[in-house]
Amino acid sequence: MCPTRTYKVIVNPAAGSGAAARALPRLQQLLSGSGLDFDLVCTERARQGIELAREAALAGFDVVVAAGGDGTANEVINGLMEARQSGGPSPAMGVLCIGRGNDFAASVGIPYELERGCQALVDDQRRTIDIGRVSGGLFPQGRYFGNCVGVGFDAIATIEVSKLPRLGGFLSFLVAVLKTIFVYHASPLATVTCDGQSFSQRSLLISIMNGRRLGGGFIMAPDSLPDDGLFDLCIAQHVSRKRKLAILPHFLRGTQASQPEITTAQARQVAIAAVDGSLPAQTDGEIICVDGQRLEIELLPGELEIVYQPPVED
Repeated sequence: MCPTRTYKVIVNPAAGSGAAARALPRLQQLLSGSGLDFDLVCTERARQGIELAREAALAGFDVVVAAGGDGTANEVINGLMEARQSGGPSPAMGVLCIGRGNDFAASVGIPYELERGCQALVDDQRRTIDIGRVSGGLFPQGRYFGNCVGVGFDAIATIEVSKLPRLGGFLSFLVAVLKTIFVYHASPLATVTCDGQSFSQRSLLISIMNGRRLGGGFIMAPDSLPDDGLFDLCIAQHVSRKRKLAILPHFLRGTQASQPEITTAQARQVAIAAVDGSLPAQTDGEIICVDGQRLEIELLPGELEIVYQPPVED
């Protein structure tokens, strides 16, 4: 008889502007009825999820579950990677979507509905995905990410969305994007180096994607796969406010590569250096810097095992 797997469930009650706290009784009910051997703990401050995930890995839990949004998932990823880099165990990661954006979960095949998410943990289907690491700004030592690094426009939109009342993940980000179109006019001159090949231009945004989307519905990299060993880049030149509004619907459909101001590429290593101006940047919805000068991003292939729900075959 196989030993029972143990699950550490790390809940961020503040995720989704408190939506996670409201979902907590239902989450506990579903987990209690699932037959899983679990221990649930709630975070009480920012970045505590990193500590709890690292401790859970070192304590020997088989699966560490992030219950929240993209920020919670990012913290759990960092805790698991820290444990692994120190020579500790490498448990699998699960995600339960009770936050706002849930872009990482969508990109790796984790269901949005809480009941289906709990069932995915029970079914215990696994896949191995790539992880990114970004160094610079507030994290010169590096921070791991599962979904994206965004420089420029989407970093400012991330700051703006944090000021909004809870409107739902996509709606909040859409409102923040529309506001950013009218308040963010900077397009810093930056040099982007992708696997040793460099170019310089004034860029409205530079998105380095391991997943497909951000903001709950903006398809930044429609062909991205989290296990192909490559980042997918989406880079927009400086454009007028009117042109920003015209291009916006393409990001909702994932057709922005058809527009002349958009450059796409794939790479394993990316460096971004400001020539003039500064680089506001975010990763998985967490601010890296507001006035950075250089960022280095590298892909770490096959670093993390995920509990997910495979797509249903026709």
